Amino acid sequence: MSHTLQDKRPSVAEPHGSLSHARMPGWAPLAIAAGSAALGCLIGVVAGLDSKIQWGLLAALIFIGATYLITAKVEGPRQGKNQVATSLVWVCFILAVIPLLSLAWTTISKGAGVVDGYFLSHSMSGLLDTDEGGGIYHALLGTIEQVAIATLIATPIGLLTAVYLVEYGQGKLSRAVTFFVDVMTGIPSIVAGLFILSTWILMFDFGFSGFAGALALAILMMPVIVRSTEEMLKLVPNELREASLALGVPQWRTILKVVLPTAIGGITTGVMLAVARITGETAPVLLLVFGTKLINSNPFEGAQSSLPLYVFEQYSVGTDAAVDRAWGAALVLIAFVMILNLVARGIARWKAPKTGR
Repeated sequence: MSHTLQDKRPSVAEPHGSLSHARMPGWAPLAIAAGSAALGCLIGVVAGLDSKIQWGLLAALIFIGATYLITAKVEGPRQGKNQVATSLVWVCFILAVIPLLSLAWTTISKGAGVVDGYFLSHSMSGLLDTDEGGGIYHALLGTIEQVAIATLIATPIGLLTAVYLVEYGQGKLSRAVTFFVDVMTGIPSIVAGLFILSTWILMFDFGFSGFAGALALAILMMPVIVRSTEEMLKLVPNELREASLALGVPQWRTILKVVLPTAIGGITTGVMLAVARITGETAPVLLLVFGTKLINSNPFEGAQSSLPLYVFEQYSVGTDAAVDRAWGAALVLIAFVMILNLVARGIARWKAPKTGR
């Protein structure tokens, strides 16, 4: 009986009917990538191409073509197509990362030599833009206050709007709110600044201040928070809501104790995306905050500066000292956003519901 079953089993050595086939070694993609890079550089040198970007694009094309040909020869056309798709993902990832790394390296290399304790703790008071020295304390203080006020205004409004759309929204009002949120998502920052200028300053006769700039920044934040929070709330399983309601828990308490804690990680990430969206805005600050070289810690009265406006002003001067200050302020601005993201991730992980097995 056993001999009969063994005779009916397909032979491993048979080319047809066997589940095993030749495989590419694990180091093959790296070898193909290295060979493609070398060949792309060689073609660039021979063809007289001066741009290193052209060399990189040639290497990427060679890598994709070589990956398909070699994989299809060894493993078959189907695996070749699969490997080409994987290679395209890696090439697109590298093409997206290279500009980011280049930007970060340029900002760090040009701004690190300027940023020190004096630069962070002094303003431009009493100095001309063409003079050496000075710092960004007044601009950093203005950015922190304006972003904080805008976040305090936009976050509860955006969060409650998203809760309404997901948990309660039905009918024409819900469709109208969704439509206007979509419209607000594409509003240019200068339009938000002009709206606050025409209402808050010209119509209600309030003066230029950091609070006016924060109102415009809050307008830019709201649609981002609404959209991101709405998507996170939709990802919460309905079974959790049904289980809570089945226990007799009111809907508002279910939202507060079950839905929001479950989605807190994604909600926090959305808020931080909105903060990053407004931190670098210059147009509303230029229109509403007006800019100053003096330290103004009161965001509700008088002109105030901010880091994006400071970078714009210093780079517009054009002198070596001013351009160095602009790069230093840009580095501080990037570090500011990174620190906020790290803090938000820590809070999200701390407040996220604990999972275990």
